[in-house]
Amino acid sequence: MKEDFEKYWLGKFSRSMEDIIGKEAKDKIMDGSDGFSDSSDRNEVISWSKRAMEDLDELVDAENRIEIMTRCACEYPKSELREMRKKYEETRSVEMAHGMLRDKFVFFLKDALHLDTGLINDIMDRGWGVAGRLEGNKIIATKIPKSGYLVDYMNETDAVKKRAIYCHCPRVREALKRGVQISPTYCYCGAGFYKGIWEEILQKPVKVEVLESVMRGDDVCKIAISLP
Repeated sequence: MKEDFEKYWLGKFSRSMEDIIGKEAKDKIMDGSDGFSDSSDRNEVISWSKRAMEDLDELVDAENRIEIMTRCACEYPKSELREMRKKYEETRSVEMAHGMLRDKFVFFLKDALHLDTGLINDIMDRGWGVAGRLEGNKIIATKIPKSGYLVDYMNETDAVKKRAIYCHCPRVREALKRGVQISPTYCYCGAGFYKGIWEEILQKPVKVEVLESVMRGDDVCKIAISLP
């Protein structure tokens, strides 16, 4: 049975806020979201999301906003990172762990998405995907368009339409299609995906920063992961 995205995400958002800013502030921000599910009216969900992010920006300092939103991220399976974590423990080589993650992503593009070599090379040259580019003590990762829309994205020439099918989050895709601007604070949810990967591999905390976002009008979402 498919998991209800809205219920699952709202549960994470609510728990993260209660842990970090307490129940009173959490209840204020969550107000109006009771009963939301994947079958809820999308305009209502998007309108609430816009207001919730505005309240979060107003009531919570930047550091805690980032912590709240990164905790809401989808998680890369830890079992898929086991070999990279083990190799890093043995060698303390970020370069080696990053190379393994990059190879794993290329295999995914070939084996799961069945992309041709030319498109795979294009994707890797852009620095797209889970591995990103290692630059000193930072990884600069550009999100790959959602796989179900990847070919459409590559073929689309209209910049607005490209942004509307780029994001992995259904709430953001729907907001962009409707021309609704949600605070880029929301994008730290996506940044949390990369945070989780590298904290699992290194077993140390890392910091993330959203450099570019389709929510700001950029063509892509680009994340900097600062390694310890």
